[in-house]
Amino acid sequence: MGWLNKILGGSSHRKHYHGTRGGYRSWDETHNSEDELADHEREEVDYAIALSLAEEDLKGKRVIEVDEDNHSEGEGQPPNVGSEEDEQVGQKEDEYFEAPKEEAKDIQSQLEDDEQLAKAIQESLSLELPPRYENGSNLRPNPFFFPSGYRICAGCNAEIGGGRFLNCMGSVWHPECFRCHACNRPISEHEFSVWENRPYHKSCYKVLHHPRCDVCSGYIPTNAAGLIEYRAHPFWLQKYCPSHERDGTPRCCSCERMETRDTRYLSLDDGRKLCLECLDSAIMDTNECQPLYLEIREFYEGLNMKVEQQIPLLLVERQALNEAREGEKGVNHHMPETRGLCLSEEQCVTTIVRRPRIGAGYRFIEMITEPYRLVRHCEVTAILILYGLPRLLTGSILAHELMHAWLRLKGYRNLSPEVEEGICQVLAHMWLDSEMYSSSGSDVTSSSSSSSSPSSSSSTPSSSKKGLRSDFEKKLGEFFKHQIESDSSAAYGGGFRLGNQAVLKYGLRSTLDHISLTGSFPL
Repeated sequence: MGWLNKILGGSSHRKHYHGTRGGYRSWDETHNSEDELADHEREEVDYAIALSLAEEDLKGKRVIEVDEDNHSEGEGQPPNVGSEEDEQVGQKEDEYFEAPKEEAKDIQSQLEDDEQLAKAIQESLSLELPPRYENGSNLRPNPFFFPSGYRICAGCNAEIGGGRFLNCMGSVWHPECFRCHACNRPISEHEFSVWENRPYHKSCYKVLHHPRCDVCSGYIPTNAAGLIEYRAHPFWLQKYCPSHERDGTPRCCSCERMETRDTRYLSLDDGRKLCLECLDSAIMDTNECQPLYLEIREFYEGLNMKVEQQIPLLLVERQALNEAREGEKGVNHHMPETRGLCLSEEQCVTTIVRRPRIGAGYRFIEMITEPYRLVRHCEVTAILILYGLPRLLTGSILAHELMHAWLRLKGYRNLSPEVEEGICQVLAHMWLDSEMYSSSGSDVTSSSSSSSSPSSSSSTPSSSKKGLRSDFEKKLGEFFKHQIESDSSAAYGGGFRLGNQAVLKYGLRSTLDHISLTGSFPL
């Protein structure tokens, strides 16, 4: 089997393994094509097989020559026909000539094995050459490899020679050219921030783009997952840290904004907080609210819904309002906090007769109250409104409660909360619409109203005059409308949306007639 070693020795010098780069092997090739290599290998295999057969043929010839010599020696002896000796010689000769036949079979079997082995080796040597890539190399090109002379700095557009360079944001940079877009100093830290495909120091990015809390003015912290989490008011979009919902930070009882660190809210006697912007138009006592009450009665008269009875209107504290609510029989309230009531029972109510003044510690002091005895002259004994609210919010609550009074006086009985509270919210929204349009110089009221809004009394204080509102008060009016429109409760929010849809489609008078007949909104 010496030819086997020769074949392997002859093929081993054609491919040399140098190592790995990027997971791909490198080979040195000494042949131009795979076909040339295969032809040469087949020639060597054929030569080895022929050499093996020749050697075996020579062995067979030597056996035959020995056989002929023995046979010539036998011819020199005299023939002894029929003797024992001749029989023995004949047997030896038979045995002697049978031996080459058996050896020939062994040789034939060995040749077949050699041929099979040669074929197997030939097939194993028919290897596929490693693939070549566009650059003519057996190595797969490295996407992050920049040949010298092709590394162009993305900062200065100059060639990057030897030495250190940075590979980030899909480009290469001189270390001194990779700079923060904010401070224009090199970024040497391992981590940096990216905004609009521009690099920043993490500290610079935080100053420019990290959201700050509108309450404490600090950076809004990240949560356990490393994400920036904050709360925001749906209308005012005031951003604040989630912790301010639990740390007792005050909210304005009117606009719902949180008290910031650089402002102070006023404290009312019943524990509510009032911001300075809402304080500008706040109505603080019963006498101050009477002109607004007359305006809203005129608004109803313009809708052909005049309230004939003189129903008392009283501004009260929160405690007095809650006590009066408890004194009403068979009346269900569907708001978490009551800010207005339409009473039907006789009872004694404590009302505010003179507005308080601001004292030390941003607190209201010297508020004067007195008891007021309610006497039943009709289905409605009084309307109570929570004091200390801005004019537009006070007016929308008053328009809502006056609609309750109108329904009772007109004989609308046993209405579901969704229908009764819903139509009352529609009237409150219509009044806000009329106020917002009138402040912009338009005589047009709500789209569902059939007449213009009433004019104000000449004796109305400046806080309740139409057309003299600040930009904040206009924004506040939009907020109160937004509150009515987005209310999630079934009675107030759901009822308003059904009622407003019916009024816009059929008009206010037809909707009220349908409610009187069926107790529901028209579809």
